[in-house]
Amino acid sequence: MKGLPRTARAVSTALLLHGEERFLVDERARAILEDWRAALVSDFGLETMEGSGLQPARLQDAVLQAPFLDPYRVVFVRMLPANRAESQAAAIAEIPPTTRLVITVAGRIGATNKLAKAITAAGGAVEESQHLKGRALSDWAAKRAVEKHGLTPVIAAQVVRAAPPDLSVIDSELTKLAAYKASGAKLTNEAVTELLAGGREDEIFKLTDNLLPKPTAQALEIARNLTRSGLQPTSVAYRMARHIALVLEVKARQERGESLQQVQSDMSEHNFVLQKAFDTAQQANEERLEQALKQIRDYEWEVKSGQVDAELGLDVLLTRL
Repeated sequence: MKGLPRTARAVSTALLLHGEERFLVDERARAILEDWRAALVSDFGLETMEGSGLQPARLQDAVLQAPFLDPYRVVFVRMLPANRAESQAAAIAEIPPTTRLVITVAGRIGATNKLAKAITAAGGAVEESQHLKGRALSDWAAKRAVEKHGLTPVIAAQVVRAAPPDLSVIDSELTKLAAYKASGAKLTNEAVTELLAGGREDEIFKLTDNLLPKPTAQALEIARNLTRSGLQPTSVAYRMARHIALVLEVKARQERGESLQQVQSDMSEHNFVLQKAFDTAQQANEERLEQALKQIRDYEWEVKSGQVDAELGLDVLLTRL
């Protein structure tokens, strides 16, 4: 990751995060915000603004506003379009010592970009997350597997070979394997191969894990990351529908008195996937599951007929499920 040395970045109170690896940009922003929010004592201390459509005057007002109850204010601009970054430069010409600022950019900007220069001039740091490939990608996956998921570099290498070269997908696969291991099952080479079969078919494991009985805040974030990584919003909705339909079928089997072992014996999905669906079905409401399928169907029709934007419509869909 380019930018100032780690020691300098650690004390910066204004950061501009950009680059081709959005997963790393998002993760770095989350870590910074988590650290800064620890000292906040009220809900007024953090202001989050979407980068799309953000006006410089609004950003300037947020940056210059004094803290109310907190020792400082945290201003977070999420995914500012790269082609609109320079228009925000004047808004941060002055950053009070009581304001901490994080701006993430959807894409890469050059070192001569006016916003990057303004951040640097204000004593802040500019960090670029470069696209990982080849050895760098493998090293990242191995470190991620060991440090975050408690897995081995060998498993990480297997995931890298089976998954698209997308950090969010690779991390999703590692999360799935870690959950399988945590369930008490033995993570053999055969089990890993079976769980990874189909590649993109299991990319939304984290999303479905946060989908029922009602979507969590993380579900919306995961869905956005999936679309940003190149998966079509309607494809995300389709996979959500498949998961809900699976839970609905398992729910029907539960009501007929079938045990988990019977369900796993009769259905073709992996036993671990069926165990997760079985647990979810016990807490799910059949009518809500059916209604969710109808809402997804309506969303897909509205997108195909041009009535709604696919990505924005997916956000709305998740808030309604």
